[in-house]
Amino acid sequence: MDLGLKGKRAIVTGASRGIGRECAIELAKEGARVCVTARDEALLEKAVADINAAGGEGMSVSADLTTLDECKKVVDAAAGEFGGLDILINCAGAAKGGDVLDIDVDLFTDALSLKTYGYIRMAQLASTHMKKGGWGRIINVCGGAGASPARGNLPTSFANITVLNSSRGLSDAVAGDGIIVNNICPGMTNTQRARDLMQGAADKQGKDVEEVLKERGSKTPAGRICEPEEVGRMAAFLASEANSYSFGSAIYMDGGARRGTP
Repeated sequence: MDLGLKGKRAIVTGASRGIGRECAIELAKEGARVCVTARDEALLEKAVADINAAGGEGMSVSADLTTLDECKKVVDAAAGEFGGLDILINCAGAAKGGDVLDIDVDLFTDALSLKTYGYIRMAQLASTHMKKGGWGRIINVCGGAGASPARGNLPTSFANITVLNSSRGLSDAVAGDGIIVNNICPGMTNTQRARDLMQGAADKQGKDVEEVLKERGSKTPAGRICEPEEVGRMAAFLASEANSYSFGSAIYMDGGARRGTP
């Protein structure tokens, strides 16, 4: 299927590694021009090289997306280099956890500053360019924790559920301008961050991280955890011409683990 992404101009945040990087690579495979942003310049340089090798055209901007000025820096640089913007994939942001009885409430502020506020600011800025062309796609990667709060993951859950809420409002606001907004909500995914998070459990159980991740995945109907490239392929579809009638939706990529309906 031709997704109609050749020459499309995209920004992917949190794209130095993990899910964000794979989203950028999948866009590149379809011939898109991709600006990747994160804080680590060395990892961004590697991501740009991989984008170019995959058939796209890459550029990078190192930024801390917790501030409006830094968000504006990224959007201005990408739109200036590419002559406009068509796609935004928000993937930046990871929150620290802790038991609700002991957690420092400042962790909630940290989580919201990067993920929720950063996503909204990037969407506000990028959508002004998309409106000029009468076409755009915004995809927010917000994780399945928004729909599955637990005593140890509330900062992450807070940030994710606010992304889902704000995405609904954003979708309503820009649909008439030809811009489609959707969410991807991955469950446990085979990234370095997942490995880092599971290392403590592995050490406590005297097991290898691989074994712990495999056990975690075995508890889902799919029988395994998600691979980051699988999320990347879904993002590429949602960002494409092929996606023409899914507005403000949330696609759960958790191997069937979510019990909520719908």
